[in-house]
Amino acid sequence: MSATDPDLRTRIARLFVHPVKSCAGIELPEALLVETGFDLDRAWMVVDAAGRFVTQREFPRLALVRPQFKRLEVVLRAPGMLALHLGINEVERPARVRVWDDEAEAWDMGGVAAQWFSDFLGQPGLRLARFDPEVRRLASRRWTGGVEAPIEFADGFPLLVIGEGSLAELNRRLASGGHAPVGIERFRPNLVLAGLEPHDEDRVQELRIATAEGEVRLKLVKPCGRCPIPDVDPATGATGTAVLDTLQGYRADARLDGALSFGMNAIILAGAGHTLRVGDEVSADWYFS
Repeated sequence: MSATDPDLRTRIARLFVHPVKSCAGIELPEALLVETGFDLDRAWMVVDAAGRFVTQREFPRLALVRPQFKRLEVVLRAPGMLALHLGINEVERPARVRVWDDEAEAWDMGGVAAQWFSDFLGQPGLRLARFDPEVRRLASRRWTGGVEAPIEFADGFPLLVIGEGSLAELNRRLASGGHAPVGIERFRPNLVLAGLEPHDEDRVQELRIATAEGEVRLKLVKPCGRCPIPDVDPATGATGTAVLDTLQGYRADARLDGALSFGMNAIILAGAGHTLRVGDEVSADWYFS
């Protein structure tokens, strides 16, 4: 692998952090990389009365919950609701929660947050949990090649990478079918790369990112299999079928036993503690298995 003459050169086009799992993301000009991904990404999660996570799959209106960072708080806003202020370092009591097949100790954010989500979603008994940084939850070693990759409440991996060309191709196909274009936020990426051909991110194994503090190395380890969430309109919470129907025509992925893929999950090989910024240079080499 040549660092001086890479196969691919590009830049970071956009950066997103999603503080509350399955709520709207925050687009940022820069994001601190920590060992679990971006700082505060999927640090909070809505759970039901049994402690099991809930998402836009069950409650599409979660897309309307919009976070904002404000000093030492995350402020959540949603239609018809007063703002909910969450202290970044404030928790109320221990809780046990479940994300997919993983059970973990966490922190409950208290009655006000619980009532806020229960009222907005019309579902009694919901709670808001905060990931416990003392807990070590790991991405699947089947895909990481044995590397220990810690995560918080993300579905499975620290980061999600998508190229702008992939969205452009999807929107071209949507337009051909008479459908409106969609935004990248539906796919909930962390890094969006500029100037790539459609799904070039599928063809590289490692990204090298030049930051002010030094090089960051990300390994792209698993295609991101897609559930119905990309068909939730982030502006209205309404659901449809156009996105998955369109992806069905060209994105069935043999690596996922025919599931639809869009974007690549990534783990951190080097550079935790560095800050990624929009415009940072990215280089990579093609991967051939």
